[in-house]
Amino acid sequence: MPAARGWHGYRLWTVVGVVVVSLLVVLAWFTPVLSVRTVRVDGLSAVPETDVRGRLEIPDGRSMLRIDTTAIAQRVAAIPKVGSVRVQRKFPSTVLVTVVERTPVVYFEAPDGAHLIDAESVEFAIEPELPIGVPKLLTEGSFTGPAATRAAVDVLVTLPPALSVQVGEVVARSISDVSLSLRDGRKVVWGGTGDGERKAAVVLPLLTREGTVFDVSSPNLVTVK
Repeated sequence: MPAARGWHGYRLWTVVGVVVVSLLVVLAWFTPVLSVRTVRVDGLSAVPETDVRGRLEIPDGRSMLRIDTTAIAQRVAAIPKVGSVRVQRKFPSTVLVTVVERTPVVYFEAPDGAHLIDAESVEFAIEPELPIGVPKLLTEGSFTGPAATRAAVDVLVTLPPALSVQVGEVVARSISDVSLSLRDGRKVVWGGTGDGERKAAVVLPLLTREGTVFDVSSPNLVTVK
C-alpha cells in the first residue's frame, strides 16, 4: 500500500507539473507577459535604421514566442546593401537584429554613377559619388560583365591588406590577364586568378625593389622592370 500511495502521489505531482507548465506557455503565448518591448538594431552604417525597422513587422504587444525570426531576417536581408542578418530573442522582452552590411571591394563607373561590388561579386548599389579608397574596375575588349567582375574580385580578395590599400585600379583583360595599378603609379601584373596565395606571399617583398612594373604572374619567376 505505501508503494501504491507513492506511485499515485508521483502521478499527481506529474499532472500538476504539466498543468503549471501549460498555463505558463499559454500566458507567454497569448498575454503580454513576454511581449516585445524593445527592438535593437546593431551593425548599421550605410543602411538607414528606418529602412530596417520598416521591414521588421513586429506588432505591438506580440509575444516573444510568436515572432518569426526567420521571416524577419529574410525581409531585412532583401535590402540590397545588407549582406546577412541575425534576429535573436533576448528574454524577457528584447529582439536583437544584427546586420552585416555589404562592403565594396571594387566599383565600375557608368553614366548613372558608381556601381559597387562586394567580395561575393554582388553588385549591390549605385552611388552618385565615387567611393573613396575603393579600386576602380577597368575592362578591355570583349572581357566584360560578370566574368570580368569575378576575375577582379578574386584577385582583390587575395591581396594582403598592405597591398590592397594601395590599389587604385584593377584592369581585367581576360581571366588570365589581370593587373593592378597602384596609387603611386606603379603596376603589378598579377596574371590569372590561380596561385593567389603564392603571389600574395611574394608581391610585398618584390615591391621593396626599385622599378615600375612588378610581374608576379608566374610566382616562381617574378620580374621587375
